[in-house]
Amino acid sequence: MEPVSRTRFRRQKYSPARWGRLLAILLFLVGLSRAEQGPLEYQVKAAFLLNFVKFVEWPRTAFTASDAPISICILGDDSVANALSQMVAGEVVTGRKLAVEKVKRAALPKTCQALFINKSEKDVPGSLAAFKTGVLTVGEEESFLREGGMIAFVIENRRVRFDINQGAAQNAGLKLSSKLLSVARSVAN
Repeated sequence: MEPVSRTRFRRQKYSPARWGRLLAILLFLVGLSRAEQGPLEYQVKAAFLLNFVKFVEWPRTAFTASDAPISICILGDDSVANALSQMVAGEVVTGRKLAVEKVKRAALPKTCQALFINKSEKDVPGSLAAFKTGVLTVGEEESFLREGGMIAFVIENRRVRFDINQGAAQNAGLKLSSKLLSVARSVAN
């Protein structure tokens, strides 16, 4: 039997069930690792961001063209952007390439499909207001959901976890997979 090359493996299509298993494995591994302030925490958050986009359904109007990439925009500190850029190289989700962009304030409409707002950003409500429908918003700390965000990273027992505001996602025209909802620490409607 021939060994499967790494390139060939990356190009295989994954079924939703397989993505669910991959997310479960990732969450298990993350649960084993202790999050620290620093590189490990940013790598874990970057891995979560990459997997979040695999479990979101965007409206067609969220993209400029049918072949436009899914852009994950980063607002604030570059730590997550650097880790995420390495992870998304060559990745394809639902037939779209992934891209990472560093942004300052509001980007052009349909430029970002996911937005990570680092806790270094001071005006979170203003930043959220600038990115309206069709954008998955992810931030840090529990207050992010109260400010209108959709997914908030929280540190619990020195581990990275996340909470979801499903109502905010629905208001933005996004459909979150039940698999993503089932692994969240909490889900608010």
